[in-house]
Amino acid sequence: MEKRETFSSRLGFVLISAGCAIGLGNVWRFPYITGKYGGAAFVLLYLLFLVILGLPVMVMELAVGRASQRSIAQSFQKLEPRGSKWHWYSYIGFAGNYLLMMFYTVIAGWLLYYFIKMLRGDFTGLDADGVAGQFGDLMGRPGIMTAFMAIVVCIGMFVCAQGLRNGVERVNKVMMLCLLALMVVLAVNSVLLEGAGEGLRFYLQPNFRNLVYDENGSWILGETIFAAMGQAFFTLSLGIGAIAIFGSYIKKEHRLAGEAIRIGVLDTCVAFTAGLIIFPACSAFGVSTGEGPALVFVTLPNIFNHMALGQLWGGAFFLFLSFAALSTVIAVFENIISFTMERWELPRKKAVLFNFIAVLALSMPCVLGFNVWSGFTVLGMDVSGVEDFLVSQNILPLGSLLYVLFCTSRKGWGWEKFLEEANTGDGIRFPRAVRFYVSYILPVIVLFIFLMGYWNLFGGK
Repeated sequence: MEKRETFSSRLGFVLISAGCAIGLGNVWRFPYITGKYGGAAFVLLYLLFLVILGLPVMVMELAVGRASQRSIAQSFQKLEPRGSKWHWYSYIGFAGNYLLMMFYTVIAGWLLYYFIKMLRGDFTGLDADGVAGQFGDLMGRPGIMTAFMAIVVCIGMFVCAQGLRNGVERVNKVMMLCLLALMVVLAVNSVLLEGAGEGLRFYLQPNFRNLVYDENGSWILGETIFAAMGQAFFTLSLGIGAIAIFGSYIKKEHRLAGEAIRIGVLDTCVAFTAGLIIFPACSAFGVSTGEGPALVFVTLPNIFNHMALGQLWGGAFFLFLSFAALSTVIAVFENIISFTMERWELPRKKAVLFNFIAVLALSMPCVLGFNVWSGFTVLGMDVSGVEDFLVSQNILPLGSLLYVLFCTSRKGWGWEKFLEEANTGDGIRFPRAVRFYVSYILPVIVLFIFLMGYWNLFGGK
């Protein structure tokens, strides 16, 4: 096996780890649920759960990676007590990374395609139905979708083939800094739009009644709390070893609580700034912040189409989205490649080639699920919906639960060993006083999130 690389700088580690967490959920899910569940008041509730749910799990995943100096392929095996079976999860985590990329590379391809369309002026002069028709046309063209998915896979694998420092770290640094700069410019433009004030007030001025009652006066507090928990939990991409791999590439100069806080703050800043782009723009043009693909591929192009210099702003927006998606793709590809290198003792270039072919092939069902196989559904979900459900509602929460139990149980790595690793170096200490909370309460909350995912799918019908 090749000698393990390390990051050249702390900035590189933070930007790449945050890049793994920063993705499309920050842009098309965060604004939607914020709009649905109370605006500014919901943002405060989300931040609370980010601190008490997301950050402890992130510290644990980073600690497992740094202590083992391995990917999820061998990290549990190296740290677990002799004869225990924690390492069985490694293959499930590996499958989670693959499932995520099977639909994520397809959506990232859509973003690149829309970036080109926006720069070419393909939306100029179209009404709302015309803009919607452009998205429907894309869904019906598997050749175009396959080509742009393949471009995304080629970019990601090429970057990873150059190694950690020369490829993953160098490219992600540039992309993340460009992403942050583009977001600031886009947010300033949206805030200055005529009619943006109402959207800004809703987003920045808390009204705690909105957490309890919807616009029809119905009680929604329980639903709101679960939505805030889910967004805080899922936004950091925890539970599949995608954060642990970057912990394995860092040295022991800094305590891990501080590193997790930096990653969480950067991820939250991106989500918050996405709201500053979307809420004022939607308010200025009197449109809904609708959920999912409709927001990004129908509503926002329609807004840019009616905005002064809209072609420029629309192009910048889809470039920013492409950077956000590619940062996640590259980070997860690095985890997949590291797993392959460690498990089967392959050199990096061979591991890249193997995974390049595998990801291309395994992403095709998602491409075809929007057209040729559009009639195929499981429990009402199409191909991409099934893949997303398996990752988001199953592997992420159960994987996170396993990391928590592994770091706190005497039959796992254990609390004292975890705490020693987390608090090695300079910076903010992981508090010993939270042992009861992370050992007993946090697992129950994570299990609750897992069960609620199934309740929302089956029980609410």
